[in-house]
Amino acid sequence: MLAGKNITLGITGGIAVYKAAQLAGNLKAGGAEVRIIMTLSARAFVSPLTFQVLSGNRVYTELFEPVGEWKVQHIELAAISDLLVVVPATANILGKVAGGVADDLLSTVIMATTCPVLFCPSMNVHMYQNPVVQRNITVLKDLGYHFAGPGKGRLACGAEGPGRLVELDVILDRIHTLLPSGGDLKGLKILLTAGPTQEPIDPVRYLTNRSSGKMGYALANAAAGRGAMVTLISGPTNLPAPYGVRLKRVETAGEMFDAVMEHFPCSDIVIKAAAVADYRPREAAGQKIKKTGSGLFIECVKNPDILAELGRRKTHQTLVGFAAETSNLEANAFQKVRGKNLDLLVANDVTLPGAGFDTDTNIVKLVYPGEHVLPLPMMGKPALAHRILDEVLNLRKNGQ
Repeated sequence: MLAGKNITLGITGGIAVYKAAQLAGNLKAGGAEVRIIMTLSARAFVSPLTFQVLSGNRVYTELFEPVGEWKVQHIELAAISDLLVVVPATANILGKVAGGVADDLLSTVIMATTCPVLFCPSMNVHMYQNPVVQRNITVLKDLGYHFAGPGKGRLACGAEGPGRLVELDVILDRIHTLLPSGGDLKGLKILLTAGPTQEPIDPVRYLTNRSSGKMGYALANAAAGRGAMVTLISGPTNLPAPYGVRLKRVETAGEMFDAVMEHFPCSDIVIKAAAVADYRPREAAGQKIKKTGSGLFIECVKNPDILAELGRRKTHQTLVGFAAETSNLEANAFQKVRGKNLDLLVANDVTLPGAGFDTDTNIVKLVYPGEHVLPLPMMGKPALAHRILDEVLNLRKNGQ
């Protein structure tokens, strides 16, 4: 995916600069050609030698240092970049770019480039929440610049809140999305489902589950970034629409069933990451049910089993399911693969730390027909999304 891509990292002066070093190494290991621009303040935190070793290229620091006899350095760096990532992005660099200031190498390259620019903010929570910084971020977004983060949590200064550098998995996922398409999934049509469903009890209540949709949305972002034509059918979530993805929002299992069956025949790969409610109330009350007596009985009926129906209907499609278990994971997974005619099942024990609903990480086992199991270590959901897509590609190459 990254092979042959030219990615320029702009490193500014923040405590999260050490994470930028890890990002540079990850991009290099993924096959990208990585070039580094370091500001003066960034060099106060980490030596340029560190980034030179990790990137395998010289580190650029000075505005008027020529690349060659006839090349102007900031123009050359701007021209060859497929993507420019500013990480960490301080309040200072955001303010410079928003105000049109170009007084050092990094800000000048940003002004001169025509490729996408991704800012990864990192700063003190009070700086981030300052109205001037928020205005600058709004200005930059309106101008077409891209952002990843910031994350929330404990900061180096001891404060709590938004401002910390977002996890590297999230940055890598945005990088994949923003790079020019033409990846290994180009030409394939992928149908994805994500999130929970909501089954109404009355106008103010419904049955649902704890699914956040993060895994399905990570898969959609990853697939689109690798060149696929992606249709995402999503239950209710609080997640932003993935870039470059056709998104259809639904609420109930019945609505999801109809949407999936509509798009299934023309799909090459179907990945059912949604947590669809198994049951729904037989009848939804037209008015709010008032509290009376000592209890409430709600008669439920089964919802259609979308995955099983896809297994019956599939012809050329590669079909991938998900299973959230709390016990007997492998035995339940084997039964699901056989019973629903799946090519691959992604199973996880949601009772494990780091693998439950609404987390940013997951711990899964990939289960194949014939009861072959491949356990994977804990990883971020964007990274896991790419791992799953790798497996799907392998299945298709092997004629499965």
